[in-house]
Amino acid sequence: MTGVYLIHFEKPFEHARHYLGYADNIERRFKLHQKGRAARLTQVVTQSGIGLILARVWEGKDRNFERRLKNQNNGPRLCPICREAHNE
Repeated sequence: MTGVYLIHFEKPFEHARHYLGYADNIERRFKLHQKGRAARLTQVVTQSGIGLILARVWEGKDRNFERRLKNQNNGPRLCPICREAHNE
């Protein structure tokens, strides 16, 4: 599955709570993130013992869509896990 994805960190790592990325194969890319072999941020997060959750996927979206989301800097509002916790 190709698209844009949002990873939620089980607990914050310093200021970071999410990672937003694009991949041609999201399932394979997420497995690399879990192994600490993808982005530097998810590498240090997993090395710190923090779990990763694939929180949201925008199937079929491209890198331009990913860039627009990153420029908006609104990870917590995009994350269904954060929204649910906020509404409790």
